[in-house]
Amino acid sequence: MEPGAAGDCRPAKPGPCVSGAALEASAEPGSRMPTVAAVLPAGGCGERMGVRTPKQFCPILERPLISYTLQALERARWVKDIVVVVTAENQGAMESIIRKYRHARVSLAEAGVTRHRSIFNGLKALVGDKPGCELSKPEVVIIHDAVRPFMDEDVLLQVVLAAKEHGAAGAMRPLVSTVIRASADGCLDHSLERAAHRASEMPQAFRFDVIYKAYQQCSEYDLDFGTECLQLALKYCDTKAKLVEGSPDLWKVTYRRDLSAAESIIKERISQEICLVMDTKEETAHEGHVLEEVLKKELSNVKIMSGAMSHGNQDIQQFIFAQCYNYVCLNSRNADFHETQQLLKMLQDSNLSILYPVVVVSVYFLDCQAVPLSQKLESLMWIRELAKELKNRNILLSCLLICYPQDEQKLQENLKQAAIIITALIKDRNPGLVGQLLVA
Repeated sequence: MEPGAAGDCRPAKPGPCVSGAALEASAEPGSRMPTVAAVLPAGGCGERMGVRTPKQFCPILERPLISYTLQALERARWVKDIVVVVTAENQGAMESIIRKYRHARVSLAEAGVTRHRSIFNGLKALVGDKPGCELSKPEVVIIHDAVRPFMDEDVLLQVVLAAKEHGAAGAMRPLVSTVIRASADGCLDHSLERAAHRASEMPQAFRFDVIYKAYQQCSEYDLDFGTECLQLALKYCDTKAKLVEGSPDLWKVTYRRDLSAAESIIKERISQEICLVMDTKEETAHEGHVLEEVLKKELSNVKIMSGAMSHGNQDIQQFIFAQCYNYVCLNSRNADFHETQQLLKMLQDSNLSILYPVVVVSVYFLDCQAVPLSQKLESLMWIRELAKELKNRNILLSCLLICYPQDEQKLQENLKQAAIIITALIKDRNPGLVGQLLVA
């Protein structure tokens, strides 16, 4: 078992953070909060997905799926330790993921040949009886699938508190389809009343002594063919699990199409805020404020924030610290992208793009009557090379030229077209458009 690398890992969007104080406030008055750890079985081979790479390591926006799940758990600061259970041949890859994405409080254990055997190995790792082991036995342990990246912190909190009280708890969801049983000849034997049954989901949580005792006592058959941890607690420890209504986003990435669905959800979540960066020069102030109003009108469900490249860049630093992943930078007509270059340096220094791609759209207002468009495009070819370098840092840079005629109505039309282009760049987050010089 290798201890995971710990680093600077602030909770990153999407999703709220449930702090230790919030956990305390949710507990019964006078009660003491338990110590909490988590076990993530991640030894699957992805057979149902039909790909050679195990699904937990499949990339979404160039980042392995399991990293998103770890991030969701790390947002709950009260989870003291996270044990990822992986096969021996994937331990090196998992260690690289922990280092690259700066996951904290993560340790590894070796997977067994079945899901239950892997979970048992993860529980054994938490007992902390091996020489040099930094882990200690928690009072409550969470068991969660490595391929369920959209865990809701509120549900996790409810499950943990219910497990502390009842000994075991798990999330459930209404059945989408009716469950039927087929006879030996392939005909319908009977069907279950859908309203009377629920689908068992993750996360699940247990008082550690309950689930560890269950695994110690369970049969070889259960270890090899069982799938439900709550059933083991009931069967071997007579502990009835408290069921908690889960949110719709607890679904499991199982098939190849689910990777596209997960990517779409992540893109949507990190596209909900746009920071409009403006300089303080009067010559672009009018166009900047008009563009801001157009963006607010075109993107009614997206929060548009604005900040200035001034006061030691404190305005922009606040947006970076708040983890905004979308920037539209308006440049002075006489400064040739000085504001964009300042912003890009700040983004690189912040390491904001470690977890999600950051989209930067550099906007330049071009007086088409004074400077021919072809001449300006030729002078901006250097942006393509810069964009290629930034792509390696997960920063997606594009350039948008807005023709600046004197007619106010024409300007409004151009800005509306610019808003459409900006929206597409932010929502699609297409690396293929990096370095493009677009015109509105």
